[in-house]
Amino acid sequence: MVALQLDQDGHLIDYQIWTPDIARQIALGLDLELEPWHFEILFALRNFYSEYGYAPATRPLIKYLIKTVNAEISNQLLMEKFKTGLVARHLTRLAGLPKPPNCL
Repeated sequence: MVALQLDQDGHLIDYQIWTPDIARQIALGLDLELEPWHFEILFALRNFYSEYGYAPATRPLIKYLIKTVNAEISNQLLMEKFKTGLVARHLTRLAGLPKPPNCL
């Protein structure tokens, strides 16, 4: 396991080094086992970041995922599958992206 350079909030300092293996390593610390469904969400989130240049807050993230991944996605489903109440913050961490600007 490689020692990751993380900021004070647990996000990768260099989002460009992200790989699925790095996501799995971060997920271990969050007591989460990532499956193909999770990676579909994480790759979509990385696409959002590439397209718009920032990590989205929860509401725009869910709207984007509904349009690009699956119309059945909801905040509740993401909270359940990713074992968190802080959807945008948690998912951006796993996707190797910076913390969304409006997250505390």
